[in-house]
Amino acid sequence: MDATADVGVELVPGTTMPARRLGTSELTVGAVSYGCWRFAGGAVTAAEAKIVAALDAGMTLIDTADIYGFGSQADGTDFGDAEVLLGQVLDADPGLRDRMVLATKGGIRPPVPYDQSREYLVEACEASLRRLGVEFVDLYQVHRPDVLTHPADLAATLQLLIDRGLTRTIGVSNFTVAQTRALQAHLDVPLVTSQPEWSALHLDPLVDGTFDLCAETAMTPLAWSPLGGGRLAPSDDPADERTARLVEVLDRLAAARGVERTVVALAWTMRHPSGPIPIIGTQQPERIRSLAAAAEVTLDRAEWYEVLVASRGERLP
Repeated sequence: MDATADVGVELVPGTTMPARRLGTSELTVGAVSYGCWRFAGGAVTAAEAKIVAALDAGMTLIDTADIYGFGSQADGTDFGDAEVLLGQVLDADPGLRDRMVLATKGGIRPPVPYDQSREYLVEACEASLRRLGVEFVDLYQVHRPDVLTHPADLAATLQLLIDRGLTRTIGVSNFTVAQTRALQAHLDVPLVTSQPEWSALHLDPLVDGTFDLCAETAMTPLAWSPLGGGRLAPSDDPADERTARLVEVLDRLAAARGVERTVVALAWTMRHPSGPIPIIGTQQPERIRSLAAAAEVTLDRAEWYEVLVASRGERLP
């Protein structure tokens, strides 16, 4: 295991987790983060155990969204359920709020499906704060682009959220490079994050310009589904030939380090120089703690490219 927490690397206090700055902001977060997309449902005590496990491991960025939890009830009454449960956790132990960088997202409005008009997005942010039981979030991201809202209008709304103290920083999720640039052109404050799907099974940010833009502007990439929707997690049989190739390489690299395949898969996503922060979503506290080891594993250049070649299924040009 190759430790990245060398002398001179800032660590999350009380942990061995390297810390990373969130874009150009003053906020620092752990190099691995915890996401609440599967967080809704269950007892508050069980939910609190997951959040505490993440924070204790140094995963200080806690990522949620108003849409998380939606879909299990036909009448849509479960919209916001993940935020509600996280709010109950914070209410049960208010001290947890001071330990985390709290992020949420808005702008999806079933069944519209997207609405980033000023009226709706301000209302959505306020509703998120009520569900979470907080006065502000540290990061508010636009979840998916509403192409019927002009970027100048969206920029004005995001600036309003900052001016009112409802969020400290802003970012985007699932935006193209062009959409991100268009929005930033109308902002007086920087977008600090871009949240794309990124894993050894989903390579788009490498080639669509997302990581290049992050490197150019110092935005922090927050990677959702870094284990390929669970396909790179332990299972009986890989679902397809491509996954089987990846599993063979990841297992070999993991065995050489004495860690789990998922740890190496996460470490692979973190190796890109734009500094991606993977968002894990396991519901098991022991798995949360074990996946934190990804921050202490570094793949060398040959190993990283071997994984990439296995994913592509062909040699690099």
